[in-house]
Amino acid sequence: MTVVDQRARPLRELRVSVTDRCNFRCSYCMPREVFGPDFVFMARHELLSFEEIARLGRAFAAEGVTKIRLTGGEPLLRRDLERLVEMLAGIEGISDLTLTTNGAALAGKAQTLRDAGLDRVSVSLDALDDDAFGALNDVGFPVTRVLAGIAAAASAGLSPVKVNMVVKRGVNDHCVLPMAAHFRQGEAILRFIEYMDVGSTNRWALEDVVPAEEIHAMIDTEWPLEPLAANYPGEVARRYRYRDGGGEIGLIASVTKPFCGGCTRARLSADGKLYTCLFGTAGHDLRAELRGGATDRQLARRIRSIWSARTDRYSETRALQDGDAEKVEMSYIGG
Repeated sequence: MTVVDQRARPLRELRVSVTDRCNFRCSYCMPREVFGPDFVFMARHELLSFEEIARLGRAFAAEGVTKIRLTGGEPLLRRDLERLVEMLAGIEGISDLTLTTNGAALAGKAQTLRDAGLDRVSVSLDALDDDAFGALNDVGFPVTRVLAGIAAAASAGLSPVKVNMVVKRGVNDHCVLPMAAHFRQGEAILRFIEYMDVGSTNRWALEDVVPAEEIHAMIDTEWPLEPLAANYPGEVARRYRYRDGGGEIGLIASVTKPFCGGCTRARLSADGKLYTCLFGTAGHDLRAELRGGATDRQLARRIRSIWSARTDRYSETRALQDGDAEKVEMSYIGG
């Protein structure tokens, strides 16, 4: 029997951060002034091993999870990640195994990941213009290499490839139409994401948010859109297709149109803490139970007890929240 929380939301998806490290310093996730040369990342022994992640994957699957997404940090920085992919792909009940990446190393790893059992990838790309993209990734990484990764993923069969663009006013909002034009009738589905107040280091302000409705209007004026039905219950992106047959886009409006009521996601940090909300302030330490000798049944029971007590709905009550509360960083538990 699938476990549900206090708002009758089932546990269906697990996002697993495999590392807190990243080779980008995106301003909305890992701003350089905080995550600089002196920042102390997790030591290797603090990270969950692949075997520990697989054990937890089986426990989550026993409680109803059917989808696992690997995140970070940047997950492709974790050595031999394809070995973990193979382990997770073999778990009974997991029907969708995906990965979110910045695309920097994807061109050289796409086929290996696919061969190991990965189903799909999502690639973060916030602009096609190197100046705008560089202003966000803050390491001068070229767009062409990310595009090469997207092409390699599509060629390897990691499809449909999804491209995620976080839109920040005054930084890359002028790139919305060029991005839409590039990916129309292409090899990927472009999704526009409202800039969110994840963590406490990115200096988020409401005036920096470009509402999804504004993005929709920009694109619809140029290429008329029509809505599509959701692929599955709880899908966070509102889907649209171009009326001229030019493919599909998605709009993720966590700030202006919260979707807490349909959220079915749990998140596992790289050091084994379970979070029941992206905007959480505290996690539940599963690593201690793993390393303390808990059986598979005890782990599943612990997961059930945490999820069944869940009441999170941060995005619906954002305006009522304590602005000084220390929220967990996106790089710690993934987006």
